[in-house]
Amino acid sequence: MSGYARMNVLRTLEAKIAGVVEGAFARAFKSEVRPVEIARKLVREMDEHKVVSLSRAYVPNEYVVWLSPQDREQFSAYEADLRDELSGYLLEHARAEGMSLITRPSIEFRTDERLRLGEFGIQARMVDSAESAESAEPRQGEHGHTMVYSVSERLSDPLQAPNPNRGRAKLLFNGRTEILTSSGVVIGRSRDCDIVLDDANVSRHHAEVRPSGGSWVVVDLGSTNGVKVSGRKISGPERLNHGDTLDLGTSRLAFEVG
Repeated sequence: MSGYARMNVLRTLEAKIAGVVEGAFARAFKSEVRPVEIARKLVREMDEHKVVSLSRAYVPNEYVVWLSPQDREQFSAYEADLRDELSGYLLEHARAEGMSLITRPSIEFRTDERLRLGEFGIQARMVDSAESAESAEPRQGEHGHTMVYSVSERLSDPLQAPNPNRGRAKLLFNGRTEILTSSGVVIGRSRDCDIVLDDANVSRHHAEVRPSGGSWVVVDLGSTNGVKVSGRKISGPERLNHGDTLDLGTSRLAFEVG
């Protein structure tokens, strides 16, 4: 499978995860944890806990996601479906990156009373099928190191207020069209980005385009060469208008809103 095709698979899976929220189970996520946020952090934990042998790179196959009682409750109606989607998302990511799994990724949701709304922890470990079957229900600290994440960064951005009237937006580049969903897109040279640019002047994680109230903004993610919107270099979140161009390195993307 080509790199382009693999990225299409990952984007499709992420769109499906986002669709769980925006479709049949739609609700106004504000301070709550979003499924796509969990998906992206699970991938991060997978990448950061890989073990390289002589011929392969093995990654964890068992993940526990700890949620506050309020966040756990919001997923209760479709938790099983979400587990399946997240497991498939991790499986495709591992395949795309050439990493090995002992078994299909297993996802479990647990509640931790110490977590506040919008906070979630992830524990990852590598186990064989026999060990997984015999293990007791884990508690925080007994399932490996826990990384705790928060949606506070999203909430601290005043442009992030959701607005159902925001138009259908897309980015056009290299003869391709990327439809933007409510989760936004990360653009860069790394293969784990939503939009991958084969450009030596583009940073691994260069910029992000995300919803911003009634419109969209582009944010520089600390890139080396910066971001220009319609020829002007930006220094903070920049609101996008229909017809704007985004220059990242030597690459140009066009922003359009339907």
